Amino acid sequence: MSLLSLLRDTDESGQTMAEYAVVLGVITIAVVVTLGVLSTAISSLLNNVIASL
Repeated sequence: MSLLSLLRDTDESGQTMAEYAVVLGVITIAVVVTLGVLSTAISSLLNNVIASL
């Protein structure tokens, strides 16, 4: 078995899991930042709805 075939047959499942973890982290940060930015608008909207009841 040559060195090239050994390099080609490597298991990349760990690398794929790491990539998924990075993507999930970026999406989580984006959701948290978006909710933080929109929190005042959501709060005022809910206050308006409560006041109109």
